[in-house]
Amino acid sequence: MSTQTFTIGELAREFDLTTRAIRFYEDVGLLAPARAGQQRVYSARDRTRLTLTLRAKRLGLKLNEVKDILDMYDSPRDTVAQLERFLGVLGGHRAQLEAQLEVLQANLAEVRAQERQARTALARATRPKNR
Repeated sequence: MSTQTFTIGELAREFDLTTRAIRFYEDVGLLAPARAGQQRVYSARDRTRLTLTLRAKRLGLKLNEVKDILDMYDSPRDTVAQLERFLGVLGGHRAQLEAQLEVLQANLAEVRAQERQARTALARATRPKNR
């Protein structure tokens, strides 16, 4: 078990976050630093949880989903149930992303069609007129 510790400033610099963001993750229960007087002391476990939190956010997961998943791995419960829950969250999120992608692809197709029409209209408008 690693005994390395980190200050809030060190984590903020490492992950390019504000200290306020790190305190927010603490408030929602994603991080649980020890205290040395008024100073927060983050463990290697907190650093790992922060790394996983940021990765999950990039995937688009909600913080409550991230917390549920991270908390599952902290408990001694059945690994099968943990993995099934994780797959369920990922599957739901993937379905949302696929639906959003479908809408985006339809929007892109419409933009392309409008661009073609505008180019055609521009070509007609700038064509020399026969007099």
